[in-house]
Amino acid sequence: MKQVYELDHWLEGYLDYLDQVRRQSAGTIRDVRCTLRRVCRYMDRRRPGVALWKLALKDYIKWLEDERADGSSSHTLTKFLSHLRGVLDYAWRSGKSDRNVLDGFTLADAGRSPVPTFLTEEEAKRLIEACPSHRPLQRAHRAMILLLYGCGLRSAELCALNAQDVNRERREVFVQRGKGGRQRYVPIPDGAFVELLAYLCERGGKRGALFRTEAKRARISIRYLGRIVQEAAQRAELRKQVTPKVLRHSFATHLMDRGVDLAVISQLMGHRSPTETGVYLHALPDRPRQAIEQLKIANAAKGRRS
Repeated sequence: MKQVYELDHWLEGYLDYLDQVRRQSAGTIRDVRCTLRRVCRYMDRRRPGVALWKLALKDYIKWLEDERADGSSSHTLTKFLSHLRGVLDYAWRSGKSDRNVLDGFTLADAGRSPVPTFLTEEEAKRLIEACPSHRPLQRAHRAMILLLYGCGLRSAELCALNAQDVNRERREVFVQRGKGGRQRYVPIPDGAFVELLAYLCERGGKRGALFRTEAKRARISIRYLGRIVQEAAQRAELRKQVTPKVLRHSFATHLMDRGVDLAVISQLMGHRSPTETGVYLHALPDRPRQAIEQLKIANAAKGRRS
């Protein structure tokens, strides 16, 4: 059995700071913890006994080079850098170091985010059609997939939903535990709302977890949800690796393809700013060109009138 690397007390204190002061999500803290374990394990071999905030820039560059050689993508390395900048900045503000050696340091090829995987509208339709609704459990699974695709919810957000978070009058769902502690209301598409309402009536009760496992009647987990999506994709005979995150990407891409404003999509998805949502433009390479062509047409029409 592989032994778990234990972080020192100061780094554990930093993680507590992210949790209690910064109010970062459990997923974010888990990612930061993994990054810290990864770099500490490496530095224990290369620079034993030297704290992270005492390392030189060349030490981190060497680590990044070795991570890239082991197959880490530019996107993953950029995430590592973001995590480490945070802890080094915290060490600097705490007086443990006189500078953050990673401040201002970026990767040369980190300018463009990877294109997210998404389903075409035809594939999304096939996926939903592959979800039967003959039995109560099947109807629950179908409702999960409809909310993932129809509302763009994250896995953790859907798992955390309670029955009382569904507003039947306004036909929307209240996401209480969004990433970074951000809350939001998301309208439910008509087709999904009708099926969700039928599920709620059958479910009974006004409070508690919206979706529960069949065996122990416990709140569903992220792993459980991933398995439901994967099984539906297999029934639909989709060749892509379909996960709940792919359905969230599909939600954003299809809205953008219909010309919905980037700021609106950003709000629906619970992003901090439209900048995060801009990654979906990469999946629609013709969209910027179409926008420019419209501008040219408008200018030409103005010239003719004058």
